[in-house]
Amino acid sequence: MKAFLFLLPLLALAQPPAADHMHRRFDDAELWAKNFDDPARDKWQLPSQVITALQLKPTQTVADIGAGTGYFTVRLSPAVARVFAVDIEESMVNYTRHRAMKAGLKNVTGVVAKPDSANIPEPVDLILIVDTFHHIPAREAYFRALAGSLKKDGRLAIIDWLPGGPMGPPEAFRFSPEKIAAELAKVGWKKVGQHTFLPNQSFTLYQR
Repeated sequence: MKAFLFLLPLLALAQPPAADHMHRRFDDAELWAKNFDDPARDKWQLPSQVITALQLKPTQTVADIGAGTGYFTVRLSPAVARVFAVDIEESMVNYTRHRAMKAGLKNVTGVVAKPDSANIPEPVDLILIVDTFHHIPAREAYFRALAGSLKKDGRLAIIDWLPGGPMGPPEAFRFSPEKIAAELAKVGWKKVGQHTFLPNQSFTLYQR
């Protein structure tokens, strides 16, 4: 996630490049909020365009996995009936809860996840995973189980860093859209759409 250029040296030290995912703690929500919610992020994350592209309905529910400090959660809230802000860091979940409360967003529910389970309380219409795919360990088992958190005809949207881009994690933890699709296909996910307007990230939709 985030406006990362000055963070790249730190991220490079986070995990040996032989690992299949990037392990890093994000347990200081106040510190990370300065980057995750930097107004400059809007210029390349294009959140309004992303939400428009998701074609959400007011009656639908969304799980924002890897919600962090709520960058997408608070933007999704006015568009849908409920948003689950899901993160493995309890400090992030608490930060987002407080942020939503201050903003009067009563349809936001914080969820503390586990590395191997999103812990989404009920099936949702959309699962959104932004800049988090490369942090997920044992992805085959994770995404097989995640299918149970979607309603019939529900969708999974994955936005993650493109290889060779100017910001983001070390190159070893960047996956092409084709690699992500191939991984998900192993556990029954089918690509149903793709958007190419984000300058630094892939944006692909899947269904079971």
